[in-house]
Amino acid sequence: MKHVSRLFILMTGMIVLVLAGCSGTSENQEEAGSDSGSEGDTETITLGYYSSGSADEKMKDIISQFEEEHPDITIETQNSPYQQFFQKLDTQIAGGNAPDIWLSDGVFVQKYAERGAAKDLTEWVQNDLQTDQYYGLEFNQGPEGKYWAVPQGIQIGALFYNKDMFDKAGVEYPDDSWTWEDLKEAGEQLTIDMNGNTAENAEFSADNINQYGLTFFNITEGWMPVLKSYGGGVLDEDLQTADIDTPENLKALEYITDGMERGIFTDPSDLQAFQSPMSPFPSETAAMRIGIYARTLAANETGVNYDVTVLPKGPDGERFSPVIANSWIINEDTSDAKAEAAWEWIEYWVSEDDVQRQWAELGEAVPVKKSVANSDMFLNSGDKPENKQAFLDSFEFADTLDVNAVWSEWVNEMTDNLNKTFLGEVEEKEALESADKDVQQVLDDFYED
Repeated sequence: MKHVSRLFILMTGMIVLVLAGCSGTSENQEEAGSDSGSEGDTETITLGYYSSGSADEKMKDIISQFEEEHPDITIETQNSPYQQFFQKLDTQIAGGNAPDIWLSDGVFVQKYAERGAAKDLTEWVQNDLQTDQYYGLEFNQGPEGKYWAVPQGIQIGALFYNKDMFDKAGVEYPDDSWTWEDLKEAGEQLTIDMNGNTAENAEFSADNINQYGLTFFNITEGWMPVLKSYGGGVLDEDLQTADIDTPENLKALEYITDGMERGIFTDPSDLQAFQSPMSPFPSETAAMRIGIYARTLAANETGVNYDVTVLPKGPDGERFSPVIANSWIINEDTSDAKAEAAWEWIEYWVSEDDVQRQWAELGEAVPVKKSVANSDMFLNSGDKPENKQAFLDSFEFADTLDVNAVWSEWVNEMTDNLNKTFLGEVEEKEALESADKDVQQVLDDFYED
């Protein structure tokens, strides 16, 4: 396996669009693993997190509340916007001066675990938490079953739909009976060109779209849910072997490219016309989207009349919802005393109902504690979407995005190859064959070294 100092500077730019982040500006620094910087019995720990706006203020409020209730622990923070935070964190880890505890995007947990930067939390989790009371713990387990992180907030995918667009087209709202073919059929009626023709009309122009049926973007909110529900995917169960060139993936990819060629789904070139590739749904240019929970923020800010339901089923009835458990990680190199203090913070975050409610009120993530997530406060908050239950129901068929230590790298290779077929440059079979080879090379470079 690679040395931390050699490989920890990883590419994070592409990940910035996957999740809604949090931000701040504090640059306080203390080397991980050093003795307490305070006097007496007080333990000082550094906590790193990405945050912005109201989320940053709320995080600071909760930290102050924790310190009041735990006078023996002082928390010094290091926070910055999402992309800068992870770029700096990788440099800190390589230099041996990372925070004692940090908030990780869920797709990076195994990256830190497999490179020896994350502390094994298994004993604490099993002794101090009733695991069946929380969402997402299992998504932070490695292949050997160890817990490497504890969720801070959950992002899980659902199907967003614009109720006004459906009503105007006379199309029934989607529900849990829908297949991906049902979605495409509805999309034909919801896709409209500049002359007012729907995709069903012989006069329809796929090169002159005014309204799309479905906006299709990236691994999380695009191709992975389709591949998985068709029985395919990217990696084998060991997460070290590419399994891309399969009949299931070919069928799924042909489904996607057909929708793009006919103008029903956005393709990568379509998205370039928008300020952000996530803009079509909140700007009411697309009738549907695959979206994680955080996407409710933009839709609510722009006043879209929308709701959500579970994602459609594949041809054999299989359903898949992508889940990302953004999580707290304790630095493997921190001292035992600081690690204990950091665990106190984690336990406080996940177990205290008041903390869970405060964070849930921001609308950024599904609460980790099941009792709070299933409460009226979350499900019937008065904010859209009305059917928040769909996010909770989706845990029944949720899984990670084949996350491993080199997730960012193989996602880049996979995306580059799929985009070639999305843009009509290569046939689907060729794209899968090339992706299989390129992704396997990434895996071999890390796991066989």
